[in-house]
Amino acid sequence: MPKGEKKSLGEALVERGLVTPEKLKKAKDEADRTKEPLRRVLIRLGMVEEDAIISFFEQQLGIPRIDFSNYLLDPKVVDILPENFCRKNMIVPVFKIGGTLTIAMVDPLDIFVLDEVRLKTGCEVESVVVPEKDLIRTFDQYYGARGTMDDIVKSIDKDKLQEKEGGEPDLEALQGLVEEAPIVKLVNLLITEAVKAGASDIHIEPDELLLGTRYRVDGVLYEVTSPPKDLQSAIISRIKILSGMNIAERRIPQDGRFQLKIENRQIDCRVSTIPTVYGENVVIRLLDLNSILLGLSDLGFSRDMLNVYEKLIRKPYGIILVTGPTGSGKTTTLYSSLSTINSPEKNIVTIEDPIEYRLKLVRQMQINTKAGLTFANGLRSILRQDPDIIMVGEIRDLDTAEIAIQAALTGHLVLSTLHTNDAPGAIARLVDMGVEPFLVSSSVSAVIAQRLVRVICKYCREDYAPSAKLSEEMGLSSSKQVKFYRGKGCDKCLHTGYKGRVGIFELMLPNDEIRALTVAKSSSTDIRKAAIRNKMKTMQEDGIDKVKAGITTLEEVLRVTQQEE
Repeated sequence: MPKGEKKSLGEALVERGLVTPEKLKKAKDEADRTKEPLRRVLIRLGMVEEDAIISFFEQQLGIPRIDFSNYLLDPKVVDILPENFCRKNMIVPVFKIGGTLTIAMVDPLDIFVLDEVRLKTGCEVESVVVPEKDLIRTFDQYYGARGTMDDIVKSIDKDKLQEKEGGEPDLEALQGLVEEAPIVKLVNLLITEAVKAGASDIHIEPDELLLGTRYRVDGVLYEVTSPPKDLQSAIISRIKILSGMNIAERRIPQDGRFQLKIENRQIDCRVSTIPTVYGENVVIRLLDLNSILLGLSDLGFSRDMLNVYEKLIRKPYGIILVTGPTGSGKTTTLYSSLSTINSPEKNIVTIEDPIEYRLKLVRQMQINTKAGLTFANGLRSILRQDPDIIMVGEIRDLDTAEIAIQAALTGHLVLSTLHTNDAPGAIARLVDMGVEPFLVSSSVSAVIAQRLVRVICKYCREDYAPSAKLSEEMGLSSSKQVKFYRGKGCDKCLHTGYKGRVGIFELMLPNDEIRALTVAKSSSTDIRKAAIRNKMKTMQEDGIDKVKAGITTLEEVLRVTQQEE
């Protein structure tokens, strides 16, 4: 640490003009509420970029930055401090020379941690600064899930896994085993590692000779370290108990949910099981309840499309539909839309399955089919609540569609989703459901279709020349002036070349021609041709614009749009 007066991070940032006192107070209040470190809150709220904080440490305070991608740590030095202590305080020992220990820290101004390290080690302590993501990756590399998993597996009493005649495990013994610490730790480890990897889903897939485990990260599945096959029954039963399922029933699909708190983040786990030849297949959908809702400008809209869409969601009536397959970001778009138009002057009510984000001032209703609360009858009740804006999680049937459209025609703004491949397909889908075509043509203000494409990793981004065949297939054969980029692959992006995702969109605004085609029950193909004549930019065209901007690759745009074009 540089000598002189020691200041807290907040004081130092205010003194250097990197954040205002008012913003610092807001961040401190948020940190007190969520129990997160102030540095993380400042970054999460967009008040200060992490790179700006690190540059401040380097240039103004003389604290060096360490790059772990080119640095090999000595495991003996790493082991000087306990893993739990390092993870809790976001530090890791880097090297020890004589009686001086150098540690990498996310917040090198944390004098309490520095003093505790001195007490624990008896060494003089110096610090270097490291980005939080780099440090987490280093934890995984040097402490690792594999070693942790091996230690847990060794401590399990496998005698309790003896099967009865017919290959069924002894349920009484299994019930006791799944409540014991080793199995609890093993399941927690699978979920914790998935959350750290930024996974949206965990797949636990029994096969003949192994128990496969995969995480879905940025929309793509990756194999990860798997537990032994002989722990299959115990692991799946533990997950089923957490989810409120019946562990004795293995012949039918089951659904459940539970919550875990990981690193001060509340994670909602939605669980589904189905019976397969080699045992029950489990998928766990992970939802971070503390995640920050993106603004519309962060979703990937082009400037022109964003201007049009913002005007649409501020209209007092009509129905706006967001379409696309599962996992295409429809719900995020709806929530961002509500967040944009939310105000004390409006009464906003939603009916959802499930409620994925909590919004202030918004009345949010969770459907419960077992209790008889469906989208349709819930929507009827909402209309008696004097709403200005209604969000329906999904239009699944004729009853819901008709009520939503009547609400849009009687002075309410309605936002909802449909599962269709493109924007024009939403019109045909509503008519196919049985909604009167003239009602559809009168009520629908706009349809937006979307997909998510992976973003090129900024750490390993390089320019390249795609194949002539691919360029021609994407309509770029004559665009020799375009410079193409891709990710080479590095530790920061799991060697995929991509990190994060962004939306590509097509926005259809019904004009007189489209309304006439709707009333005539024309095909979605005819409606699509009319929309393109009306200057609708297709998703593929929007994706190509993002390729030209260096955001994603041709291959990625083709991957998510080839079935629609």
